[in-house]
Amino acid sequence: MMNFPDFNSIKSWYDAQLWTKDMVSDGVVCNKITAEQYKEIVGEDYVAPET
Repeated sequence: MMNFPDFNSIKSWYDAQLWTKDMVSDGVVCNKITAEQYKEIVGEDYVAPET
């Protein structure tokens, strides 16, 4: 099964300002990227959203 979106897609969309930090955070919540990858993409530590 294809894991989409993947890290490279999310990073390119964020870099192109098509995705916000919240959208990238959703990628962590949905297990598409890791917290470490979130930090690599947005340059900030990942903080889990409050429930």
